[in-house]
Amino acid sequence: MPAGVKDVIRIEDLTVGYGRKPVIRGLDACFAPGRFTALVGPNGCGKSTLLKAVMGFLRPQAGRVTLDGLPMARIPRRALARRIAWLPQENHWPDYLTLGELVEMGGHARQGLFAGPDARDRRLFGEALRTVGLQDHAHLPVNALSGGQRQRAFVAMVLAQDTPIVLMDEPVNHLDVTYQYALLGLVRDLTRRRGRTVVSVLHDLNLALSFADDVVMMAAGRAQAAGPVAEVLNPANLRAVFGLEAQVIHHQGRRICLPDLPEPRA
Repeated sequence: MPAGVKDVIRIEDLTVGYGRKPVIRGLDACFAPGRFTALVGPNGCGKSTLLKAVMGFLRPQAGRVTLDGLPMARIPRRALARRIAWLPQENHWPDYLTLGELVEMGGHARQGLFAGPDARDRRLFGEALRTVGLQDHAHLPVNALSGGQRQRAFVAMVLAQDTPIVLMDEPVNHLDVTYQYALLGLVRDLTRRRGRTVVSVLHDLNLALSFADDVVMMAAGRAQAAGPVAEVLNPANLRAVFGLEAQVIHHQGRRICLPDLPEPRA
């Protein structure tokens, strides 16, 4: 984390899991404002569990999660929804819901109990649909969209929530390479031009190298390395976290992870 920058979300000595079985053990991390932080690590290391703990869906067995110094558990759910937008891995929706209605759900956190969307909300809804390239599909049922279109639809709903913090669990699943780059370019724009704080699980190390500012490398329920992506995603950490022999090369101003190929079998 850059010197002098106060963290928005801080995780301290966190142990959390499902039932009595911990998935995360004694984890420390912080997510700085206006930064795009990627969570990377092997399957089952606790990346999704960490985001669920931050959202308050899982009660810590030990340690705590704070938002601007206030324990997350003390923040009312509606107030939290005005601060943090959440995009899980899997989403479910009623059969009758149209894309436009789905995106409007993103404005509920700002509206009163009986209030509908106002002019600002509708402007945000339209901007969100244009951002993900679905402005001409608002009238269609969500079930009529392709898998990639549905993923972009849920991203639009998150954008319409218009929160300062966005948590995303594998947001580029089901997207072809064009939309992977478009979506993560948008996420980077949210941080650099709009000051949003974004934390996202990513599996592709080259996407993390291309778009993230910071990275938390997780293994066996702990943060093994954390900091600016250009410093932390290095051959030594890749070997320690993934058991991967790889080079990180520089090409036309970009860093690229180039794994060593296994020797062919005789």
